[in-house]
Amino acid sequence: MDLLRANLHKVRIPEPTNRIHKDECCVSFDTPRSEGGLYVDMNSFLGFGREHVAWNFEKSENPVYLHIVQRRKPEPDETDRPLKKPTLLAIGVEGGFGEQEPEYDVTYEIVILPEFVSLPFPSVDLPEKVRLAVDKVILAESADRKQQLASWVADKKIISAHAMDLQQLDNGVIVPPTGWKCSKCDKTENLWLNLTDGMILCGRWVWDGTGGNNHAVEHYQQTKYPLAVKLGTISADLEGADVYSYPEDDSVEDPILAQHLSHFGIDFSSLQKTEMTTAERELDHNTNFDWNRIQESGKDAEPLYGPGYTGLVNLGNRYHGLSV
Repeated sequence: MDLLRANLHKVRIPEPTNRIHKDECCVSFDTPRSEGGLYVDMNSFLGFGREHVAWNFEKSENPVYLHIVQRRKPEPDETDRPLKKPTLLAIGVEGGFGEQEPEYDVTYEIVILPEFVSLPFPSVDLPEKVRLAVDKVILAESADRKQQLASWVADKKIISAHAMDLQQLDNGVIVPPTGWKCSKCDKTENLWLNLTDGMILCGRWVWDGTGGNNHAVEHYQQTKYPLAVKLGTISADLEGADVYSYPEDDSVEDPILAQHLSHFGIDFSSLQKTEMTTAERELDHNTNFDWNRIQESGKDAEPLYGPGYTGLVNLGNRYHGLSV
């Protein structure tokens, strides 16, 4: 512990604008799931595999690292699972294809080079600066994830035509920092704050039965108040907040979102992101789905034709995960 305290000046607390490289080594393909895990430099926030972390220490003289290791959880024996063949061309619903992804156990420790001295995390014995810095690294959106999202969202979000002259009612509504619930049902996730009157309402119903009960969009249809922000996406990095324009039918940019939030007593700098944006949901569904499940990989398929076998059921050509 004395060695860590002696190097506290080398530990930085990341700001919202810092890029956190915690998914892959900067000079190799090592990840937290590799045999040696991944080491995140707690000064530059660059990630390195076991074979390259000493090289980074020699070049940067930064000795303090967060060691991240992910190990896949054992799956139940396939023989213990009842075999159910899909009967519907759908994902995540009864009778359709499953969407269960592998789960991983994640462990963290503080490592000090060059001797690779390890200290457990979390631990109350660690200096407060280290605990705060590590917590922020763990909670932060990784640089790779941000780049993936930027690549997925090809078009830059437009500035809403309703943002600069948005009407906000002086109705005395103050939104608390936590404990949100839909004003018309018991939903506590996928909640949207209408930026005109401060109503907190749940998002749209999603094709797989999740999502909300459509109360936010129904409120717009009744009031024509145009802009809403997803509460779980608000953080100190305000550019990442998910703002939706109902008249423009798209996610948009609100250049004065901080002003609009402060009208309802919201200090965005004190909030932590807890939910995915609409674009992140799309990316997550498209990058994590195992297509082998619908391709019958490794099986001999028997050609079939005739009524009930030929053709596709039209599911629509628009992403059905939109949750506003």
